[in-house]
Amino acid sequence: MKPARIAFIGQRGVPATIGGIEHHVEEIGARLVERGHDVTVYTRTNYASDRISEHRGIHVRYIPTAPTKHLEALVHSGLSTGVAMLPGARRADILHYHAIGPSVFTPLPRALTRRGVVLTIHGLDYDRDKWGIGARTALKSAGWISAHVPHATITVSKNLAEFYLERYGRVAHHIPNGVAPPVRRAPQLITERFGLKGGDYALFLGRLVPEKAPDLLVRAFRNVDTSARLVIAGGSSFTDQYVHELEVLAARDPRVLLAGSVHGELLQELYTNAAVFVLPSRLEGLALTLLEAGSYRLPLVASDIPPNREVIGVDGPGGRMFASGDERALTAALTATLGDLEAACAGAGSLGDRIVREYDWDAATGATEEVYEQVLARRRRS
Repeated sequence: MKPARIAFIGQRGVPATIGGIEHHVEEIGARLVERGHDVTVYTRTNYASDRISEHRGIHVRYIPTAPTKHLEALVHSGLSTGVAMLPGARRADILHYHAIGPSVFTPLPRALTRRGVVLTIHGLDYDRDKWGIGARTALKSAGWISAHVPHATITVSKNLAEFYLERYGRVAHHIPNGVAPPVRRAPQLITERFGLKGGDYALFLGRLVPEKAPDLLVRAFRNVDTSARLVIAGGSSFTDQYVHELEVLAARDPRVLLAGSVHGELLQELYTNAAVFVLPSRLEGLALTLLEAGSYRLPLVASDIPPNREVIGVDGPGGRMFASGDERALTAALTATLGDLEAACAGAGSLGDRIVREYDWDAATGATEEVYEQVLARRRRS
């Protein structure tokens, strides 16, 4: 593919610190730069205190937003679209949107410019618990737009691709997330901060929101007969009341540790030294945390929602699944894993090898390039 100019819109921004979409954009964007493309990521001004102009070869453009649950993504995506459409605004060949909500702005470049419009779907956002009836209705309307307006729609999981075909008759490109090589670190920060020595805790990592079900995990862990601790790592996402309720619930079990948001070396230590990784989510697109934990060859325990089944495959030692929302089943899966860590680690080794082979950022970047090339070729013919 000839070098192209690409603008990413819809994400919080880069460098990625939290959020699967942000890591997806950074990993794909950096690899597109390595392949000769010019990439700009529109970043929310409230995402980071430091201001940079470039990260891993990606141009970083800061755009203001309204820091509220309902307006943050929409205001930023709308303003970013307006800036990207201005004459001389780096004249992007492709405007690549991320998530259902920001897709409401795709009709503008589609109707008013000759630029290619691509959208990646990372999950069915209108099913997230934080939205009220009005917001859910608006997001479902955006779902129709996401299937019919962009020149190409990408999904990160097979399940989402099947949904778009069945619901909208839209043939979406299935391009799964990738995973970077793990960086292993001996326990140091986790010992200093939390008293953890390694191999003595179960790990949950993610935004503290109802659909990820950390509350279910805390309740299920209460019934697991183990001296291991449970580390819940993550922060609020306009869910302060839910986080408070989780804190009250966690305080009833001294083994439960709420670590807050983590990244960098601390995150690498937590991954490296956990005994098991747990993802009890009721809703996911394709969880990067599950892929990352697998790359560290951690035993996995996850809900049996379709995206998690795609990653884990057959239930067994090293990769156990439980019925989503079933507290007793989660307790049983944790008990089985922690009760025989030798078998779990053996199974996790082979599962992790498969995850690293099948979920590759370079392959995802190449597949994304192919989508761009198809879109630009159609635009030239038209």
